[in-house]
Amino acid sequence: MKQIPIFWPYVPKKKILKEISETLNGRWLGQGPKVDKFEQEFGKKFGYKYPLFLNSGTSALELAYHLVGLKKGDEVIVPVLDCTAGQTGLLRRGVKIVFADIRKDTFNIDPEDVLRKVTKKTKAVIIVHLGGIDAYDGDLYEELSNKGIKIIVDAAQHHEPKELGGDYICYSFQAIKHFTTCDGGMLCLKDKNTHKRAKLLRWFGIDRDLKQKHNYQAWERRQMTFDIEEAGYKMQPTDIDACFGLAALPDIDKIIKYHRDLAIEYLRGLESTDEITTVVGGSCWLFGILTDKRDQLASYLKKFNIDTNMVHLRNDIFKVFGGKRLKLPNMNWVEPRYLYLPINPAVTKKDVKFICKKIKEFYNNE
Repeated sequence: MKQIPIFWPYVPKKKILKEISETLNGRWLGQGPKVDKFEQEFGKKFGYKYPLFLNSGTSALELAYHLVGLKKGDEVIVPVLDCTAGQTGLLRRGVKIVFADIRKDTFNIDPEDVLRKVTKKTKAVIIVHLGGIDAYDGDLYEELSNKGIKIIVDAAQHHEPKELGGDYICYSFQAIKHFTTCDGGMLCLKDKNTHKRAKLLRWFGIDRDLKQKHNYQAWERRQMTFDIEEAGYKMQPTDIDACFGLAALPDIDKIIKYHRDLAIEYLRGLESTDEITTVVGGSCWLFGILTDKRDQLASYLKKFNIDTNMVHLRNDIFKVFGGKRLKLPNMNWVEPRYLYLPINPAVTKKDVKFICKKIKEFYNNE
């Protein structure tokens, strides 16, 4: 029986190999001209003037934290249901993490709970477009901006080609996202000066453009050819990474349409199943459901080689974040009920119909 995977990468193999072949015939394997080209093409497609390609989506978040100037004692409000990667970066900065509740209908952060938890120490709020469902809330964004609170947007799972609201927009191109650079990320900035600073911080604080002007010689005529004014990181991507991005980026509309078509097939197939509530939208990276018999359903689907997964756990229960379930009513209600079904390039409409059939069988046999 065929395995129906919960995740599968989008790999336009012929186009990737063509890009990589060009790169292998040239000088640059590390950060070079294709990194610049991918940034330009991404900016055009998504509507950003100042995109910065990085080695991961986590690096994009970490660099955003640096640019905001987060430090010990600052408070940052985050959704309790999210990947741990970005939030551990806050811990390393000594930031106090304030967990906000989620919405039952989207699993995204609850704007009302965010506003209840804002204090004078709140420096930033992280908005996550979980599963590709758009989390933008105009009233919330306006109120936070009026209070001088920075909005860091985690669009790791939301690759819809449009400019997103917020002060710092972070994307991930990790292997199983809508499209991939194997691993990688993009930080989109709002102004030229911040972009210039971020570009220096991406590579140790060194001005690569200036180095290039001096043929990458650090010393010339008894003088340094460059200086370092701010301690940076090693967050640069490679031209090999960019090859994957350049090959897949032109297909993003097709990729998202495919996800949405599968989502529509699920919605049709599950429409008459009263025991299931669906949670999906936006770029449809994930297809979520809510059911009172989550664990039993997951076990039943496994018998037919249908992968399911919770993908993310609530972060407050990890020891590193305190290890205690907080009083978050919506999260507490959702926790025993949510599950994600397969939706990716390896899944067909026929597969979705099969999955829906087995879900109906499960409830009819109960």
